[in-house]
Amino acid sequence: MKYLKKLDGFQRSPAGLEWQIWKKLHIILAVGTALPLLASAGAYVLDGLDPATQNARAVEQFFYVMLGLVMLHWTLVLTLAIGCVIVMLMKGPAYVADAYPMEEPPRDAETKFQR
Repeated sequence: MKYLKKLDGFQRSPAGLEWQIWKKLHIILAVGTALPLLASAGAYVLDGLDPATQNARAVEQFFYVMLGLVMLHWTLVLTLAIGCVIVMLMKGPAYVADAYPMEEPPRDAETKFQR
């Protein structure tokens, strides 16, 4: 038995924005991860240059804010990837399920609903 039978005569939709986004997701993920972490590292390095301005609590809090921003970014990229996959599947080939013969309704039930 063939489980995935393609629908005859179905034309696939042309690829659109979802493939362009899909191909760039790894770059979006890398850049969105690197920028906040580089900003956090820069704050740590700049705080350590002048011993009179060591404000460890503020630098640590900034690091945690940037870490939260990275987590938010990862979540958004994952959501975008799921959306791309859904659109790709929807534009893919159509499949037909097994056909079940329709049962004819009883004659008296048919006349009840026609009144």
